[in-house]
Amino acid sequence: MALQALQSSGVAFRKILSHFPEELSLAFAYGSGVYRQAGPSSDQKNAMLDFVFTVDDPVAWHSKNLKKNWNHYSFLKVLGPRFITTVQNNYGAGVYYNPLIMCDGRLIKYGIISTSVLIEDLLNWNNLYIAGRLQKPVKIVAMNENVTLRSALDKNLKSAVTAAFLMLPESFSEEDLFIEIARLSYSGDFRMVVGEDKAKVLNIVKPNIAHFRELYGSILQENPQVVYKIQQGSLEIDKSPEGQFTQLMTLPKTLQQQINHIMDPPGKNRDVEETLLQVAHDPDCGDVVRLGLSAIVRPSSMRQSTKGIFTAAVRFLVVLGVVPLFSLQLMHRLTRARFIHSTVDDFPGCFQFGAISKSPALHVLVPVFK
Repeated sequence: MALQALQSSGVAFRKILSHFPEELSLAFAYGSGVYRQAGPSSDQKNAMLDFVFTVDDPVAWHSKNLKKNWNHYSFLKVLGPRFITTVQNNYGAGVYYNPLIMCDGRLIKYGIISTSVLIEDLLNWNNLYIAGRLQKPVKIVAMNENVTLRSALDKNLKSAVTAAFLMLPESFSEEDLFIEIARLSYSGDFRMVVGEDKAKVLNIVKPNIAHFRELYGSILQENPQVVYKIQQGSLEIDKSPEGQFTQLMTLPKTLQQQINHIMDPPGKNRDVEETLLQVAHDPDCGDVVRLGLSAIVRPSSMRQSTKGIFTAAVRFLVVLGVVPLFSLQLMHRLTRARFIHSTVDDFPGCFQFGAISKSPALHVLVPVFK
């Protein structure tokens, strides 16, 4: 089962988890602090650790976490756990982030999402935000026996494979497939234009082919529409209209609806199945699927980052120009103020302002909103 490949027994991650309320249906760590990435984010030892905590009752969980970790929250903490949960569930992509926290000697960022919201995203790709994170290798630190959640995690991986197939040629390599899968949740993401390294997807995939293979290997072997030559690392898929129609019909509901919206001319009001049949015969089928993905990702990424302005910090000082930071002590003071020295690739998915240097010796003071 593909889900088993996500499991991890990392003691360091569980120690960090011990600082938070225990009522978690799922907790996982992700990003360059967990799996090595190529390029500017390759310093795994000093990279920020990113976590997502999935909780059944966000109000109760935030209430307990406010008592344990009051200083983790922005000014919204004074409005209480119910208001925080309202912001979490109703704005952005359904996740509430507390960034730039020092915990057990490591800099971490953690997001909280409702179990029911995550399950919906995994099954239907409403936002493809946390679901997108879980299409790449992550370290699962804790998981309860929620059968519905486990099934949704597995379905999300299968959906990622199907969507990638539709955008690939008849024959391709494992690396081609994993790059396409990793790219799904970045389709249309405005952060890839403002701040993110343009080679980010390649930097994620290339050092982690083995982890992607572990995550998706059993799904590929069991898929009747693919010939998976494991030794050669190559694959062949059915690109006939019939094969593509079968794949389109198994895509998550929100993606199907977006494709229907793109292809359905005004006044026609065709049902989704009729539209998908047309797309299956279209030589530009893959491009249509990519447009559908962009229609999901672009607004959710913009809403989530905008929400970060309120959930991350009240100090929005922008220093224009490159600021060398010589003192680790100074860095810690800045971190507590929700600011940190950073190159452009240190904080994927965050707003970044000022003149940002690629040089490891030159850094800029930036506000981070996520």
